[in-house]
Amino acid sequence: MMNRIFMLLAAFLIIRCVKNDQPTVVHIHKNWKFKQLEDTTWKSATVPGNVYSDLLNHKKIPDPFVSSNELNVQWASKKSWEYQTTFELDPKTLSKSNIELSFEGIDTYANIYLNDTLIGLTNNSFRTWKYDIKELAKKENTLKLHFFPTKKLEISESRKIDYNLPPDTRVFTRKAQFQYGWDWGPIINTSGIWKPIKITSWNNMKLDDVYFKQEKLTDSVASLSVKYTISSHTAVEEATLEIKFDNTTHKIATPVKKGTHTYATNLEIKNPKRWWTYSLGEPYLYKFDITLKEGRYLKAKQKATIGLRTIKLITEKDSKGKTFYFELNGVPVFMKGANYIPQNSMQNKVTDAHYEKLLNDVVDANMNMLRVWGGGIYENDIFYDLCDEKGILVWQDFMFACAMYPGDNPFLKNVEKEAIDQVTRLRNHASIALWCGNNENNEGWKRWGWQADKTEAQKKEIWDGYLAVFDSILPKTVAKLNPEISYWESSPSYGRGNPKYEFEGDAHDWWVWHDAYPFEHFEKKVPRFMSEFGFQSFPSYEAIRYFTGKDSIDINHDSYTTHQKHPRGFKLIRDYMKRDYKVPENGDDYVYVSQLLQAKGITMGVEAQRRAMPYCMGSLYWQLNDCWPVVSWSSIDFMGNWKALHYQTKKSFQDVLISSVVENDTIKTYIISDKLAALKGDFSIDFIDFNGKKIHNVQQQVSIAPNTSQLIAKTPLKHIKANVNDYVMKSSFSSTSDSSSIKTFSPFYVAKPKDLKLPQQDVSTKITKTDHGFIIKVSATTLQKNVFLYTNTKGHFSDNFFDVFPNETKTIKFITKAAAMDDLGIKTLNGIQ
Repeated sequence: MMNRIFMLLAAFLIIRCVKNDQPTVVHIHKNWKFKQLEDTTWKSATVPGNVYSDLLNHKKIPDPFVSSNELNVQWASKKSWEYQTTFELDPKTLSKSNIELSFEGIDTYANIYLNDTLIGLTNNSFRTWKYDIKELAKKENTLKLHFFPTKKLEISESRKIDYNLPPDTRVFTRKAQFQYGWDWGPIINTSGIWKPIKITSWNNMKLDDVYFKQEKLTDSVASLSVKYTISSHTAVEEATLEIKFDNTTHKIATPVKKGTHTYATNLEIKNPKRWWTYSLGEPYLYKFDITLKEGRYLKAKQKATIGLRTIKLITEKDSKGKTFYFELNGVPVFMKGANYIPQNSMQNKVTDAHYEKLLNDVVDANMNMLRVWGGGIYENDIFYDLCDEKGILVWQDFMFACAMYPGDNPFLKNVEKEAIDQVTRLRNHASIALWCGNNENNEGWKRWGWQADKTEAQKKEIWDGYLAVFDSILPKTVAKLNPEISYWESSPSYGRGNPKYEFEGDAHDWWVWHDAYPFEHFEKKVPRFMSEFGFQSFPSYEAIRYFTGKDSIDINHDSYTTHQKHPRGFKLIRDYMKRDYKVPENGDDYVYVSQLLQAKGITMGVEAQRRAMPYCMGSLYWQLNDCWPVVSWSSIDFMGNWKALHYQTKKSFQDVLISSVVENDTIKTYIISDKLAALKGDFSIDFIDFNGKKIHNVQQQVSIAPNTSQLIAKTPLKHIKANVNDYVMKSSFSSTSDSSSIKTFSPFYVAKPKDLKLPQQDVSTKITKTDHGFIIKVSATTLQKNVFLYTNTKGHFSDNFFDVFPNETKTIKFITKAAAMDDLGIKTLNGIQ
């Protein structure tokens, strides 16, 4: 007992002897104001933020998301702006030997003044900018930033070369490229302080970065090399790094050199738990507490959350071309997901709650991968934190899209520093699965006519610049800083004009939509990995009302001049609709059918790609979300509402899917399983007419191999003694094992929706209030196709656009905080005449 008391007393004395000499951090987010550079009147500003959101807050511009106001706010990006704040630093901060001012994101061209002294010029919104302000800092300080229009500097840079870089001068500016306008996004070319600012002060030594590099991972041991970077103004005889995790403490003492240097120590974790995508296992994360001490002085404390996994991109030659698939912990995994774009054209309006909701929607739709598209931004830390926690893999593009970029030395050095910043920031995330150089730059150069007006010397210079960035700087940065993760030069590997797109690498298949190919094209041409394909639809009624400002749904409103960005968009939607659906004239019905059309086309592609596994091992459609309310390819609109596509992909991305297709007058039915264990169970097919009468039945016991697509049944159409316009095929599979129970079914229609002889709309509902919203029971005496529930009450339906079978009841949850819902509306395809 005395020994224990003595030990506790000694530990207490040791703790008391440790002196806290950690860096102090002051956030510079308050008291900001802004104005046009030539004005004298200041207005309050929000930091982080941007000039558009500040102007909007002061009602100096109309809401650019409403009507055609986008056209009326373009003047803001042509002006120079000044942001200013004053702040105090306490004596403790000022007494430190080092004081650093850092900006995590400045958009984009700015001069920075501290106490009327120019301390820096910025030219990249994706870099962190740091400045030593020890000599300038005082008790009361003034910080100013002068922002200049991007166009002025872009034109200046463009005049230094004797050719035009496609597509336009945006390529000279390192900022979010979508801000210049895209075929789904507005031109809102922001400027401002878009990420946090802080002042960090410390004495002599600080811990800059800790990187957990996974050297080896087996079931029995994980071997990690912990690389930690220390900056010190003097050489130090010995510093101690301490890493705590799972009741284990690892200590390493090392001499510290003067300057900034990276050191390493090794640690092992016995019987490690692996990080998996949520559907294959647990996305387990180890939590590490890290401290750095110099003698009895505590110099730094940090935390790290690390997932242990191996993730590899496998590209190997085979008899048909070259593979493209991801292997997670040694297991080939079919990637199911979508392309992600920024959630708002004014990034400061994206809250943590927005990230949480959207990524919950990703999990709810059975997705396991998102591609962060290269025309947007390297996302905020919380995005990757949540992907780690939720078990979602991230294909991370570098921020280059649909363009050829400069190859001069200043630009290349700028890009290199950007890459170092971003790879260093994100490399500890278990969710990062791939670093990809760019979106469609290679494809554009080789197929989009960009070379037509160039001399051979100019072509060489442009291509040499491309290779410098995407074949040298970026892959070398990844190899040096994040070698566990693969690098891919450009997505897609080959464009749709090259026959190889079907047999090698990843594909962007835009034959559907841009070239107006029928949806059946997706079933005939399946690539190794589909990283982009899509189709437009109208957004929700809520989003349309928001940007038109009308209570009724008007699909011919003037605001569509800006809220439909594709020049042929409306014509393509209508042309495709004529092929498969009856085309309604009523606005509400037209919006509804446009969403059914989108869902039909994209899920035809998704399921064809899943049926083709392991030849095809990925399906990422374009696109998950919107940055403003718009007619677009998204499955979730700007208001957060699920379109029909998102509801349908939830079904098409199930871990166990029944999928059918007609080939040579025979219905081929597959069961696709992403499960890592074999399944056995009961499989049945019921052909029923729209009144519920059974026409044909198939029943059998089946065994499904793990992680595969398996043809289960072939049903010749001639065996079904009915017209294809008069029946639905309902397939079911149920399997029970010691660990889980699986029950899935899938409706399949041979005829096009417009040819189905559906009975009139006949739907009954019963609504019951619950603690979390409402339960809605939906029933009908005849088959009701694509039942759509809608309400002005803000909330979420657990399912929608679903089929109700004759004399069956479907139960739907409506999650809402509202106490009442008195306006439930119902549409069915049966009611579209």
